[in-house]
Amino acid sequence: MLRRNLITDGSRRETDAEHQWHVALMALLLAEHAAEPVDVLRVATMLLVHDLVEIDAGDAYLYDAAARESARALEDAAAERVFGVLPADQGGWLRGLWEEFEAGESADARFALALDRIQPLLLNAASGGEAWRTNGVTARRVEELVIPRIEPGSPALHAAARALVALAVDDGIIAP
Repeated sequence: MLRRNLITDGSRRETDAEHQWHVALMALLLAEHAAEPVDVLRVATMLLVHDLVEIDAGDAYLYDAAARESARALEDAAAERVFGVLPADQGGWLRGLWEEFEAGESADARFALALDRIQPLLLNAASGGEAWRTNGVTARRVEELVIPRIEPGSPALHAAARALVALAVDDGIIAP
């Protein structure tokens, strides 16, 4: 499935598989920047499992309020399908990780959410903000919907994200 973000050279849209690989690798490389100690394997697994459900349900674009409102019911049904095909112990374990990610209450989940939010921001900045422009996304919307989910998992990545958005505004990559 294709996501709305472009890859760094701007030549095409990112695939879900690329996104999953990016965030899993980010978990391994950036764990030292987590707000609290995390289990890197659990974080990477959460990120992979989270996107499996979205692939089945259809990815609700973060900046589309109507799609986000209906997403939870679709994702719950998708989770039943995706995890239901596995043996009960495996399906239960992976569903538990998915639910933990969605709740965002553990240190692992908060860090996973931070990575899931910052990765598209990095792609948008690297690709010249084309997906932001195409979809009418402003820096204000990024500040409302993306930035707050980064800080609980990683104050360091939060600071970097805020600086990146400010630079993107200054460079005309995203409208204020």
